[in-house]
Amino acid sequence: MKVLFLAFWYPQAGRPYYGIFVREHAKAVRSAGHEVVVLHIPGAQGEARRLWTMKKDPDETLTEGIPTYHVECRRVSIRRLGRLSHWISYSIYLWSSVAAFRRLRKAGFRPDVIHANVWNSGIPAALISRLTGIPYVVTEHTTVFPRHTLTGQARRQARFALERADMVMPVSADLERAISEDGIKARFKVVPNAVDTSIFYSAGRVARTGEPKRMVFVGNLEPTQHKGFPTLVKALQVLRERRADWRLEVVGDGPSRAACERMVVEAGLDGAVAFHGRRPKTAIAAMMRESDLFVLPSRFENLPCVIIEAMTSGLPVVSTAVGGIPEMVTERAGVLVPPEEPALLADAIDRVLSNLPAYDREEIAARARDRYGLAAVGAQFDAVYRSVLAKRGRQAVTPGPVEP
Repeated sequence: MKVLFLAFWYPQAGRPYYGIFVREHAKAVRSAGHEVVVLHIPGAQGEARRLWTMKKDPDETLTEGIPTYHVECRRVSIRRLGRLSHWISYSIYLWSSVAAFRRLRKAGFRPDVIHANVWNSGIPAALISRLTGIPYVVTEHTTVFPRHTLTGQARRQARFALERADMVMPVSADLERAISEDGIKARFKVVPNAVDTSIFYSAGRVARTGEPKRMVFVGNLEPTQHKGFPTLVKALQVLRERRADWRLEVVGDGPSRAACERMVVEAGLDGAVAFHGRRPKTAIAAMMRESDLFVLPSRFENLPCVIIEAMTSGLPVVSTAVGGIPEMVTERAGVLVPPEEPALLADAIDRVLSNLPAYDREEIAARARDRYGLAAVGAQFDAVYRSVLAKRGRQAVTPGPVEP
C-alpha cells in the first residue's frame, strides 16, 4: 500500500524537532510494510517570487530514509487589501498542495490513502480526496482542542477537515473527548504516538551507593512554560529542604532558557541542576538509560512523546494528570499530581526517589514498547487504512516486506 503523509509540521533543516512525532508515525507506517512519502506544507509563509516551490530533503538524518518533500508557498501581504491578503495566501497554499500532489503522482507515486497530520493539513487532504476519490484520514495532535482555543474561521475549517475525513485518529482518548466537545462529529479511532525502540530501550540501570539520584526533564523552554519548568523549580526548592541526594538534567532550549537558568540560580539550585540545551534523540536516550526518574510537570498536554520515550527506557515518571498522560502512566509506572502544585510535585518526586526499587524498569519498558513501539502503532494504522479502503470499495495493495 502507498501512503502519502500530508504534514503541517515536520522536521526540517534548522528545526530538527519540529513535528518529530509525525515522522515517528511515518516510520510506524513504514514498519507495517507500506511505502510512505511525506509532503510537508506548513502554509503560506515564504516571500519568494515564485508562487510555490517543492524540494526533496537530502538530509538522511532528518528523513530517516522516508522520501520527504518540503513545499513553500508565497504569502501575500498587501495592506490595502486587508483580510483579502490572507485569503489570497490561503488559496495559494491549497493550490500548491494540489500541484505538489500532482507532481508526485506524475513521478509515479500514486497513493492509496492520504494521511493528514493535524486538521490544518486536513483541508488540502479533503480537496485532493474530492478531486481524486482517494480516502483521507487525519491524525490529530494539537492542544487547541483540550484548551478550547479554536474560534471563528479556524473552528469552521477544523470542522470541515475532520468531519469529512474517512477517519480521525486523536492520539489520546482525552483528545477525542475534547474534539467532540468542540461540536465536531467525526469517525474516531484513537491511535497513540509512537517510539523508536531501536533508540529508546532499557539497559537495566542499577544506581550505585552514594551516587546522586539522577532525574531528567526534556521539554521546550518557551514563554508559555507549558511544560511547567517554573513549577518544577519551586518543587525542587521544597525537595532540597528534605534531601540533597539528587541531580536534575535539563534537556531543551527555547527563548526562555536564559530566564529558566536565572530561576535556578535565584532558587539556590544551580549546583544541582544542569542545562544541556537541545540534544539528538540518541543522546537523550543514553541520558535516560543512565537516569532514575523522568519529570514533566506540564500545564497541559495531549500524549507527550518524551514520556513514552522515558518509559520505554525503563524510567518511572512523575508528571501531571492533564490531557492523555493519565492514559499512559499507571501506578506501577509513576505518580501523577495536579498541574502547578509545587508542594504536591515535591512530595511525588520524594516518594518515587525513596522507593525506586518498587518500580520494575523492565516491566515499565515492556509495557511501553508493546503499546507505543513502531510495530504496534503501525499495525493500528494498517487496520485503519484497510477499513477505510474497504468502506470506499477500494482494494488494498498487499504490503511489501517489513523493514528491520
